[in-house]
Amino acid sequence: MRRSILSLSVACFAVAASVQAEPRLIAMASLDAHGHDLSAETAAPLENGVAGNLPGGMGSAIDYAGGDTFIVMPDRGPNANTYNPVVDDTASYIPRFHTLTASLVPSTGALPFALAPQLTATTLMWSPEALVYGDGKAANLPDGTPKLNGNGRFYFTGRSDGFDPNKSSSYPLDARLDPEGIRVSADGKSVYVSDEYGPHLYQLDRATGRRVRTFTLPADLDVARLSAHGEDEISGNTAGREANKGMEGLALTPDGKTLVGIMQTALLQDGGARGGFTRIVTVDIASGATREYAYPLTNVGKDGKIKFTGISEMVAINNHELLVDERDGKGLGDGTSAAFKRFYRIDLSKAQPVDGLAGADALAARAVTKTLAFDLVAILTKASVDPATIPAKIEGLAFGPDVQTGGKTLHTLWVANDNDFLPEADGRDNPNRIFVIGIDDTDLPGLKKAR
Repeated sequence: MRRSILSLSVACFAVAASVQAEPRLIAMASLDAHGHDLSAETAAPLENGVAGNLPGGMGSAIDYAGGDTFIVMPDRGPNANTYNPVVDDTASYIPRFHTLTASLVPSTGALPFALAPQLTATTLMWSPEALVYGDGKAANLPDGTPKLNGNGRFYFTGRSDGFDPNKSSSYPLDARLDPEGIRVSADGKSVYVSDEYGPHLYQLDRATGRRVRTFTLPADLDVARLSAHGEDEISGNTAGREANKGMEGLALTPDGKTLVGIMQTALLQDGGARGGFTRIVTVDIASGATREYAYPLTNVGKDGKIKFTGISEMVAINNHELLVDERDGKGLGDGTSAAFKRFYRIDLSKAQPVDGLAGADALAARAVTKTLAFDLVAILTKASVDPATIPAKIEGLAFGPDVQTGGKTLHTLWVANDNDFLPEADGRDNPNRIFVIGIDDTDLPGLKKAR
């Protein structure tokens, strides 16, 4: 029997017991980023020398699957260290998602609950249709076709040259996949995955990782000219998503009927890196019909400089309201202290669509109104968490099971990070981490969870 060699540690910090209506840290856990995940068949070293099953980036996305089960997902694999700029330092890592068991156990420690998640499964993502891989010649790399391919399985890859140069970026047979958001379907049999490269939105069989459906997204998100090197790709386009800043966040409404994706930053036609409005796309699962909305980013630049935040995740509060994870890049992994990690509440039922519009001015006139729901840095520092240890990339959000503490029922918001597959950063251990925030009905009125 295969066994996870992830070492797990639960870290607790002093926090005053309180029954007032206030979000608070109730548990925290770390999953060691050394060792291997449960996909032994991908253990061989990648082109950059890193093991193909390094257990990194698990908090790029997280979702609750009921009971004590969670699904977590890394992105396109280890590419934080320079080895080949022609492919943006990406490698032939096979995208995957993991299954965790994680229970909140009452504790007599400083925090009211202890948490010790266990990795129970690793599922590789693949297509039953043949995919387009890079031959590697331009980058002096080996052919990018996975050696595991066979028996009607064509595995996706994180390497950036896995595309057809004669198609736009939304071509569904491109092998390259940079998964950033994951949600479990209402019946629990599928997962929905959002991708930055296309952007794409796929449905996969949860048990096998097989792609079973591709949703058609609005064409204004695509780029027409493709390149394995992001800067070259963007210099050749005037419309579509920025390089490596595609569909970053994904939500599923509690009724299981609507997917809601959000782009990390503004599209090129809306200002690109200097654009203050990104786009939300709703997808009716039954019909595939889409609609676009504008979301206003926050300028965190100083001294009059423009530096907009990016979006890392989104989770549904109910069938029309969402919680949006908006952040800067400061914190562990950046060599700085965490500063801006905030979750904003929006209501799409009160928003005006922006389908067919382009440009920051047009989006500004119809942008959804946002209100601050939670300041994660404030919540964690109040619990004596050192801002220098708060991960820079807070990228996973999910509502978990309710708990009882102090005679009250609390909802739980599970927050995870992407550690960029770096077991150490800034001279510190750099694990995959999970923070559990306890909230009640006054902290987030109208919350309606699917499970």
